Amino acid sequence: MQKTFKSGIFDRYDGWRVRNVDAVFNIIPYILRTRVDAQNFVTEDFETDHLKEFIAEHQKDIPGLSRMHVVLAALVRMFSQRPYLNRFVIWNKLYARNNITIAIAVKRSLTDKGEETLIKPEFEPTDTLADVARKLQEEYELKVKSEEKNGSDKVSKFFGFFPDSLIRFFVFLMRRSDNIGWLPRAIERISPWHCSLFFTNVGSIGTPAIYHHLYEFGTCTIFVAMGRVKAMNHVESDGSLSTRKIMSLKFVMDERVCDGHYYATGLRLLHQYILKPEKLLVPPDKVEIDDGVGKEVWIHPGDLLKNRRSDNTR
Repeated sequence: MQKTFKSGIFDRYDGWRVRNVDAVFNIIPYILRTRVDAQNFVTEDFETDHLKEFIAEHQKDIPGLSRMHVVLAALVRMFSQRPYLNRFVIWNKLYARNNITIAIAVKRSLTDKGEETLIKPEFEPTDTLADVARKLQEEYELKVKSEEKNGSDKVSKFFGFFPDSLIRFFVFLMRRSDNIGWLPRAIERISPWHCSLFFTNVGSIGTPAIYHHLYEFGTCTIFVAMGRVKAMNHVESDGSLSTRKIMSLKFVMDERVCDGHYYATGLRLLHQYILKPEKLLVPPDKVEIDDGVGKEVWIHPGDLLKNRRSDNTR
């Protein structure tokens, strides 16, 4: 998908400039100049009883399968079908990201002094639930279980040796160079703030889902926090009372990338994938590419795999 369009003079290495867009979306980034200005908040609740059964059924096929894997796979699939959600705004300009990356906050150990680190696996729009679980586990094994410092940890530690004035200067340079697309690619690859979506599973430490702010540095458009499962009373159609297990996801989203209707349809798709996770066991029938950077294109997953194989042989 990344090579469907050739980069132009106004494109970045991590995204294409969106040109075919309603006039209002060209102006909004100049009015709402920061992500904090443009933040919207929404909570989505999901029943989990069926997920427990689904996970138990597929534990042998997908080792270590968990609710988090299902949620992440559903988010990747959502991006493949609603590409506007994978846009970002930087320096008052709208771009379509040319990859799907999810930054994830994890703790090396569940103790008060347990060090927190960040991983950023990259996904394909055709990835299945098994692909997402495997890539996440590989990244976790490489960056967390190995107990070695990952790239972002090393850079943070390196800057920590400098006086405050130099740190401010370095950060100023990074912000300015990022605004014009000149941030070194090596920094962008390890930066957790340059991603399609930032995800945290606070439910793993027994915490309810929280609204987490977006970051001004980087290109992250959506922040998702997944909370602990809780029991909630539900009134059935016959008037009887039942108890259901509910999982909450809290979203903080940059409203400048698309309108509310598009966001709503994306979240409805997410509901469908989590309600029927068996859809995630196979690749999508089609992948939609952002039509803001060219004409609308639908690509069959088989064609994507064929193109990827041909690229690897060059």
